Amino acid sequence: MSEPDENNVHTTAGKLADLQHRIEEATHAGSARAVEKQHAKGKLTARERVELLLDEGSFTELDEFARHRSTNFGIEKNRPYGDGVVTGYGTVDGRPVCVYSQDFTIFGGSLGEVYGEKIVKVMDFAMKTGCPVIGINDGGGARIQEGVAALGLFAEIFRRNVHASGVIPQISLIVGPCAGGAVYSPAITDFTVMVDQTSHMFITGPDVIKTVTGEDVGFEELGGARTHNTTSGVAHHMAGDEKDAIEYVKSLLSYLPSNNLSEAPAFPEEADLETSDTDRELDTLIPDSANQPYDMHTAIEHVLDDGEFLETQGLFAPNIVTGFGRVEGHPVGIVANQPMQFAGCLDINASEKAARFVRTCDAFNVPVITFVDVPGFLPGVDQEYGGIIRRGAKLIYAYAEATVPLITVITRKAFGGAYDVMGSKHLGADLNVAWPTAQIAVMGAQGAVNILHRRTIAAADDAEATRAQLISEYEDALLNPYVAAERGYVDAVIMPSETRRHIVRGLRQLRTKRESLPPKKHGNIPL
Repeated sequence: MSEPDENNVHTTAGKLADLQHRIEEATHAGSARAVEKQHAKGKLTARERVELLLDEGSFTELDEFARHRSTNFGIEKNRPYGDGVVTGYGTVDGRPVCVYSQDFTIFGGSLGEVYGEKIVKVMDFAMKTGCPVIGINDGGGARIQEGVAALGLFAEIFRRNVHASGVIPQISLIVGPCAGGAVYSPAITDFTVMVDQTSHMFITGPDVIKTVTGEDVGFEELGGARTHNTTSGVAHHMAGDEKDAIEYVKSLLSYLPSNNLSEAPAFPEEADLETSDTDRELDTLIPDSANQPYDMHTAIEHVLDDGEFLETQGLFAPNIVTGFGRVEGHPVGIVANQPMQFAGCLDINASEKAARFVRTCDAFNVPVITFVDVPGFLPGVDQEYGGIIRRGAKLIYAYAEATVPLITVITRKAFGGAYDVMGSKHLGADLNVAWPTAQIAVMGAQGAVNILHRRTIAAADDAEATRAQLISEYEDALLNPYVAAERGYVDAVIMPSETRRHIVRGLRQLRTKRESLPPKKHGNIPL
């Protein structure tokens, strides 16, 4: 093919050469200086992130040549291909996904009309094909030059986030700024992953806050990864760097189905049901003193395949543990009280964290295993003023609404309303088992005795000795799993070392569970 032919766009050779030139231009739409600045911040480019996420050579780009149509403020003089976002589809571990990746090197990753249309199109494509969508966020919010057109596209994206919720998994990666209206798309998605020190999310930035309220706050303190993982609960994982963040997303995808009508990836392997020495370690997990804590992670890891547990929101509301694992190769969701934090009490944050997780598992057909050691709801004026009544009710709603297999293991305390809330038989759990160390009652011995025997203790010559005797009687009569077992509230009292065996057998039986709720438009969860 001669060079003159390639330069003549009226020939076939020229047209092919022109296409190659345009592809090259689209692939390197950001300036070399902008890319260099991106790398200097320890950040990858939009395309580098897509390459890391997807299987090698699997990415097919959409709307590579899309360009903005705006003519305001001289922006028409700069119309790069792609308009600042890379969209398309590919595979992760051989499974189809759709992806969009915001490009900070073009217009600071700000969202304009065409940019938004590209995201909307790839989200629609994901819904049509029934595959997860991963949004990689690194942008400065709405493109000011495009005005209301940019705002309109934000809302178009939000609407699709809502329609896709519970249909296909949606995961947000925050790898840079995400401010203003842009934050609401990740907020609606199923999981949000942030990178320590480089990602920030906030509605209003430090400058606006300083002007309006006089408060001095930095980007990191206001909306950094640590803030949203420990304080606000907006994020589900804090990664050390972008590669770690992408690996976490891949791990999440391995536990989730492509859509709500399919099954999650499984690697079936028949479990050995003989009690092993490792299993017997659970027989000594619970301390003799009911007030002494222990790490619930130990119980969780002993029942999961190879002890592998992918925790979600590990830094937020640590008094409850949520995450994914596998039993006989099949994904399961875990919800567990953590006695190491607030004695395992439920509070506002723990209730909302667990409720959101249970509903996510239910939406995507992942069975839920619940480990219970809960002395009650956390007392306090701030909890009451903060709405613990309606917010704690979310967890009731989540369990009662769930139709996936539900197995509950009571390891120690299950007191009062918190017993009901934590996946009890009364809320619809399929199988409930208790360890011999379980204490299922309205309240603990000391509180109960002080209420029931106030006059007896007051009239006694030796109040403390009388109280101690009454506490012992209460513990013998009620602080055990057998009263509940007599009534069928627990299906079995088991040795702790037999827990994995019971869970394996239970899940095998429940694999064919089919349950439907009364027809309705939608429920009215106490938001």
